[in-house]
Amino acid sequence: MTDHPEAGPAVVATYRGGLPADSLGPTLTHEHLFVLSPELDRDYPHPEWDADVAVEQAVAGLEELYDLGIRTVVDLTVPGLGRDAGLVARVAARTRVNLVASTGWYADEVLPPYFRTHGPGRLVGGPDPVAALFRKDVVEGIGETGVRAGMLKVVTDEPGFTPDIERVMTAAAAVHVETGVPVTTHSNPHRRNGLDQARFLLERGVAPDHVVIGHSGDSEDLDYLLALLDTGVTLGMDRFGMAHTGSDEKRVGVVLALLDRGHADQLVLSHDSAYFSRVTPPSWRRVHTPEWTHDHLSRRVLPELLARGATQQDLDTMMIHNPARLLAPATGVST
Repeated sequence: MTDHPEAGPAVVATYRGGLPADSLGPTLTHEHLFVLSPELDRDYPHPEWDADVAVEQAVAGLEELYDLGIRTVVDLTVPGLGRDAGLVARVAARTRVNLVASTGWYADEVLPPYFRTHGPGRLVGGPDPVAALFRKDVVEGIGETGVRAGMLKVVTDEPGFTPDIERVMTAAAAVHVETGVPVTTHSNPHRRNGLDQARFLLERGVAPDHVVIGHSGDSEDLDYLLALLDTGVTLGMDRFGMAHTGSDEKRVGVVLALLDRGHADQLVLSHDSAYFSRVTPPSWRRVHTPEWTHDHLSRRVLPELLARGATQQDLDTMMIHNPARLLAPATGVST
């Protein structure tokens, strides 16, 4: 990466085009609009999915978020989760909230067969299409939309660093080094694998202050979380309202414990929610996770944090300053 101090404020790619990082305002760093499954959707459409209705619901929900004070949402729906940048662009055109697109691949063990036959030393050969996809999304734009990705997302879970997953992680690290775009992860905190993720990425030149270890808020293991913080990465406390993975009472307690230890500048808050998800459809959510919505932090969690000892400065740090620092391309690079 090249430092360009004369280039002015760092610019973040959004669906509206580039915006100065310091103008993003209160930001949800780990959310989804629509989680889909293209092959199933084509041949076996979900009975609760209607694209036009979903767009209207997302616009209404984001406008409500804006009225609650949220200004930017990072959509971490990447290939493997049914990313549809054209559909999200319809929403972005009608809401005051800034939307940030992401690239990467959501897989925790194997990639689709195409990727396993293409690339250096593989059956068909040629350049690595994984890195090429990530690079194009960041530098030129996703598909024909012209929307550039402002975040890279990678996954490791129960299977660990399989050959395909190591390939995805390596490609993300390389594109980060080229462009400065930040990296966020899906981790399994109960396996403490965020430490492996941080080590892998940092060894390949990723700037620690541009890495988010996602889902860290599901852990109450302070020794693990403090060890992660020692690497310089940021912790995603990003599943508020997701009742089937843990209680918000515990999540709030962990955030407060880390704030008490002076780590406000390494925490970001979010929900990992969606306006529609084929994985956990709306009818299921209404019964099992009724507070797993994009407004849950604003309406309930942030007031509770304040009531239990967090300061407004803590909230501003986690919701405004840390997201701006993360989303600004590392070392001043603007892609």
